[in-house]
Parts: sequence; structure tokens; C-alpha cells
Amino acid sequence: MVQGSLLLIYALVAIIALIVLIARFKMNPFITLLVVSFVLAVSAGMPMTTIVKSFETGVGNTLGHIALVIALGTMLGKMMAESGGAERIARTLIDWFGEKNVHWAMVTIGLIVGLPVFFEVGFVLLIPIAFNVAKRTNTSMVLVGISMVAGLSVVHGLIPPHPAALLAVTAYHADIGRTILYSLIVGIPTALLAGPVFAKQISKVIKLDGENPMMKQFAQDKERELPSFAITLGTILLPVVLMLIGSWADLFFASGTLGNNFLKLIGNSVMALLIATLVSFWTLGLARGISRETILKFSNECLAPTATITLVVGAGGGFGRILMDSGVSKVVVDMATSAHISPLLLGWMVAVLIRLATGSATVAMTTACGIVAPIAAAAGAHPELMVLTTGAGSLIFSHVNDGGFWLVKEYFNMTVPQTLKTWSVCETIISVVALLLTLALATVVS
Repeated sequence: MVQGSLLLIYALVAIIALIVLIARFKMNPFITLLVVSFVLAVSAGMPMTTIVKSFETGVGNTLGHIALVIALGTMLGKMMAESGGAERIARTLIDWFGEKNVHWAMVTIGLIVGLPVFFEVGFVLLIPIAFNVAKRTNTSMVLVGISMVAGLSVVHGLIPPHPAALLAVTAYHADIGRTILYSLIVGIPTALLAGPVFAKQISKVIKLDGENPMMKQFAQDKERELPSFAITLGTILLPVVLMLIGSWADLFFASGTLGNNFLKLIGNSVMALLIATLVSFWTLGLARGISRETILKFSNECLAPTATITLVVGAGGGFGRILMDSGVSKVVVDMATSAHISPLLLGWMVAVLIRLATGSATVAMTTACGIVAPIAAAAGAHPELMVLTTGAGSLIFSHVNDGGFWLVKEYFNMTVPQTLKTWSVCETIISVVALLLTLALATVVS
């Protein structure tokens, strides 16, 4: 197999080819991801008998979680849209913040809802609200949407009790209380800068043309009696509460007991979304006079538009797996660990390189922690700050090998270049600003 710098060159060429083929030549993203992945695998010298299996593994690992999340989240979103629940929340947020400040409202709700849930779950929960806010205020989806995903992303990488951040807390043996305090000091200004502030500027440059099929599905025009804000908010926050309860199961029952296992079961993201979707059939459906037949119609028809999104996200996971199995990720990690630099910077750099190579923030964080934790402990680095710099590095520049990239692109109805200029830059701002703020904090707390 090809090794060293040549392998990195092949990977870089593959990524550039993906962008050019999709953006310039308008090739189908799903087909392009397959073709480029296979060409890269052959060029890197992977055994031909393992190439397809490797890609399928990447697709399966990605869709095993995301496909269920997208399906259940879309059904829940459809019930919110058809019942008027999403419109109710949109109107309330507009009343609270004012039409000129809806982007501040979206980053706030992203930070709150994103706390216990992975990015994809928070995204599908909040996208109906974002569509309705944008439509009702006649505001760019770039301004509203990028503000929302900035809040979700910051929580994902930096702030416990989010599961990804908790992994880093455990790996570095950090104090959870101090980590939460420091993450809020760093995370809130980072989210505001990468969200509303950046989105305000980039929305003046990026203009979305054409009708957005997902917005058409979730944003409603007709005037009707809307469900109460409390019922709608309770329904959308139900999976959030269930996931929090699941993460705190050990506080209520001893590990391994029936009660503990039950709380962890209902706190699983898929199970929590399933429960919330079933509850929405009552609170936003039957209780409002919507018939069972109509609910069935809603839950069936809303899945069709997600087929392309699901396939493209899965193919992105397959491409990421090819990068791993071809050895690209290992070369990247070896380069980072051979550099003799500060543990805080090393944690950030290793996470950055793994993120760029694999596309997964969670994989980048967990892998980087495993590599850097012994080095950080030996150097006496501040464990809570190590959590923050590693988390910041895991968020940098989401691109074509990241499922989140395609999720944002497809739901926002953007082109690949537009997604790179908005979402990818937003992620990079989060990564760099969080690093700089953490390094500044290190001068105070160390």
C-alpha cells in the first residue's frame, strides 16, 4: 500500500475532485462519493477484495444511527409543522427577540436543545422551527440556519453533559464541574461569534435561489388555530429530557440494575426520539382532531424527501472509512504526534487532523484523547483545558467526508461551494476562536 506524504497527496486530490465534480460538473453527490472513494482506495493500494467491504462498513456505521435519527426526527418535525407547533414556537421566539434578532434566538435555542443530544438529533429537532422563523420573518435561511447549527456544534464539541464532551472529560480525568464552567466561558462567546455575528455577514453574500423542498414540507402558510407554546415545547424537549435522564441513570440507580438499564434505554437517542414521535401523534395530532389516517399519511409522505439526504450522508461515511482504512488517518496522526509542542496545542492539532481525515467530530475527539491523554498527564497539563482544546480541534472545517456537511447542504438547499463558505467556515471559526479563548483562559487558571 502507498504510504507517507504521497498518500496524503492522493487524499487531497480525491477531496478536490469531489468538490469539483459535484460543484462544477453537477454530478450526483451519491454517485460521485462512491466513484471517488473507490478510485482513491485503488490508488492507495488497498486490497481490491476489501475496498467495497470497507466502504459498506463506513456507510453502515454512519447510517446505523443517522438513518433512524433522520426518519424519526422528520416524522416529529412533520407533526410539528402540520399541527402548527413549529409555527407557534417561531412566533413566540419572534415576539421575544424581535424580527431583527431572530438569529440570536436560534443560536440560543441551539445551545439549549443541543446539550444532551448529538448534532444530527438536535438538527432534525430544530430544523422545522428554523424554516418557520425564516419564512415568517422573510429572513435568509443562511442567517437563521447557520446561527442554529453554530449553537448545536459548540455544545457538541465543548460543553458537558453532551456525550462527546463527556468522553473527553473521562479520558483526561478532568473535573466535570470545572469543565462545564470553563466550557461556558469559552463556548458562549464562540457560539455568538460563529453563529449570529458570522451569519449576519455571510448572509449578505450567499443568496439561496430556487424553492427549498424541505422548507416547503415543514413551513406552513395557512392560518389556523395553533397548539399552545407549552405543549409544543414540551413535545420537542421530551427527547432532550429523556436523554438527560439516561445520562444521569447512575445517579438514580446502581449500575446494572433494572431501573438503571431502563433509564439508559429510554435515554438512548433513537429510543428517546421514538417516544417523542409517538407522543407527538397524540399531543400534536389526535388531541387536536387530526385523524389516525391523516397522521399515517403525514408519517409516510415526509420520508420521501429524506431519501437523497440519507444516501448522501451514508456515502460520506463510506468515503471517511476509505480514508481510514487506506492509512490516510494514521499518517495524519503520526505527523501530529511527532511534533514537539504544548499539550494544549497538540490536543487541538491531533483532533484537527483526524477530523479533516475522517469527517467525524466524535471520532476525532475520542481518538485524539486516546493519543494525547498520556502526553498531557506526563506534562502536567490542565485536564479541563485539554478537554476544550481537543473538542475545539474536533470541530474544524467540516467538508465532504462529514455527514453533517451533507445534512446542512441538503436541508438548507445549498450548493457545495455555498456550504463550504457558510457551514465549513462557521465550524472553522468555532474551532479557532475556542482554541484562542482556551489558551487565554490557561494564562488565568494555570
